[in-house]
Amino acid sequence: MANNEDNREDTSPLLKQCQEAEKTDKMHDSSKTGPTSPDLPASVPPIGKGYGWTVDCLPLAHGSVMGEPMGRTLWNSSICACLGRNDEFCSSDLEVCLLGSVAPCVLYGSNAERLGSAPGTFANHCLTYSGLYFIGNALFGGNILAPWFSYRSRTAIRRKFNLEGSCEALHRSCGCCGCFLEDEVQREQCESACDFATHVFCHACALCQEARELRRRLPHPGHNAQPPVLVMIPPAGQTMGREA
Repeated sequence: MANNEDNREDTSPLLKQCQEAEKTDKMHDSSKTGPTSPDLPASVPPIGKGYGWTVDCLPLAHGSVMGEPMGRTLWNSSICACLGRNDEFCSSDLEVCLLGSVAPCVLYGSNAERLGSAPGTFANHCLTYSGLYFIGNALFGGNILAPWFSYRSRTAIRRKFNLEGSCEALHRSCGCCGCFLEDEVQREQCESACDFATHVFCHACALCQEARELRRRLPHPGHNAQPPVLVMIPPAGQTMGREA
């Protein structure tokens, strides 16, 4: 058996050269870097706070690895920008402001239609909102019941586009509410409660902000519908018959 192994090594002269080259490389690296810890390679510096390392020992910023939490994006317009922005959506923003002031049920149904893109979405949400609107005004003298139904759309928009919530905005601006952002479940509960409070106290402004965000991010479902195709069928071949 020993003779067979010696013969195999003799028949592959490149094997010895590769082994010798690896040994010289290791000795060369160790002479440059000096003694290192057994856990990390010699060429890899210690990992700093907020940074990791790839398989190829390249620095990688925190949040850029797949699976790491990504940073929240800001809303396209603030909740107080009722007239919108001076861009290509200016006329649409004016329409949103008018609908939010006069017919919030129509605006909410339009938001739900863009967000859901399912048949009958506009009618189902618009009629339900209208019923709660009239009941609230009849019983309480104001639009009290509809925000309990419509605030879920704000939560859905925030989750769909990874938008910054009210708690994160307060923590970014003044440093408060930081204790609610440590746990992901607790943060989402706090953001949902803020979505509800926004619809209760600033209902019309919240609907307008959501409509501006959706109109800039999602096209109307009716714009994607293809026009009907008219198919022309040629007439069947006709033959001239002789009279008897």
